[in-house]
Amino acid sequence: MADIVDKQTRSRMMSEIRGKNTQPEMKVRRYLHACGFRYRLHVRTLPGTPDICLPKYQTVIFVQGCFWHRHKGCRLSYMPASNKIAWQTKFQQNVMRDRKNTKALIQNGWRVIVLWECGLRKSGESLLKWLPPEIQFGNEQLVEWPREVKRK
Repeated sequence: MADIVDKQTRSRMMSEIRGKNTQPEMKVRRYLHACGFRYRLHVRTLPGTPDICLPKYQTVIFVQGCFWHRHKGCRLSYMPASNKIAWQTKFQQNVMRDRKNTKALIQNGWRVIVLWECGLRKSGESLLKWLPPEIQFGNEQLVEWPREVKRK
């Protein structure tokens, strides 16, 4: 299947996709700040440059896009119809890099929380209520939210 836009337009569109300060990330940051948490952003000295770093709690948070990071079972992690081999390679590299960074963080004593984009699309006060206690008192080294999504 051919792309519906020309190469220049597709290139411009792809270059506008942000990796930092995305809407889901800003939602989480605003919530944590309102709850009294203080954090550092995009700490380049840590593996994977986590979106949010809470040194006091030895916890990092990644706010990941379902499409780029392949949230298992999520409708947002579809496979584009054109150039499938290149996309598969890109996605495999992303997933392997994420696993490697998570493993390195855990080995260095950090707790890792992965928040998926699909879970942050809804609005409401109770959406992230579970997060502050998880940061303060949780004992799992890796927490993903929402976990694997079941397709309807």
